Amino acid sequence: MSVMIDVTNAQKTFTMHLQSGIELPVVRGVNFQVDAGECVVLSGPSGAGKSSILKMIFANYRCGGGRVDIRHQGTLIDIATAEPRQILNVRRSTIGYVSQFLRAVPRVATIDVVAEPLIANGVTRAEANDRAGRALHRLNIAERFWQLPPATFSGGEQQRVNIARGFISDLPILLLDEPTASLDAANRAVVVGLIAGTKRKGTAIVAIVHDDEVRRQIADRIIDVTGFTAAA
Repeated sequence: MSVMIDVTNAQKTFTMHLQSGIELPVVRGVNFQVDAGECVVLSGPSGAGKSSILKMIFANYRCGGGRVDIRHQGTLIDIATAEPRQILNVRRSTIGYVSQFLRAVPRVATIDVVAEPLIANGVTRAEANDRAGRALHRLNIAERFWQLPPATFSGGEQQRVNIARGFISDLPILLLDEPTASLDAANRAVVVGLIAGTKRKGTAIVAIVHDDEVRRQIADRIIDVTGFTAAA
């Protein structure tokens, strides 16, 4: 198996600029790898640093030290020190992120929100819309809603749109931050199936999941992040 993510001695500290520059350590000594076709679940109590680790892998947070190597087009790139243009390229073609909350341009139709990552990578609008429609159908978003903006939906419906958008591109790496938190049992089962199918295609997944049953179904390994929690 190819190593797709290699985190080595990564650490993160927040500087509280409005509080005399006080430094708040979050995580340190973060070390783990994720292979192609493997799902690693980060576990630990709220505030232990799970989301911070996920955001360091996606380069939303810059590391205060260490490395976060991402296999991008056959080459390992340290996303912690990459230039902004490199980061954008990695996000476009290698690494996807499903957060807890959908962020979409207001008044854009749901089907366009889901299709946008494909169109950005050169897929024709017709094919992108077809694939987006199939993804929305699988996640039980009725076709009569596809032309409405997601802002008009319930929280659970917005999360399903978010999941459809996140899974549609079949990227080599996928980060999932509580993808089933707002979903009922039927739609949780759909997401578990999506994750299983994505793993079979060789995608490396890092997930945060608080639902014990979902965690049991998707995890190949569970990493307790309390071992990485920095002392205040």
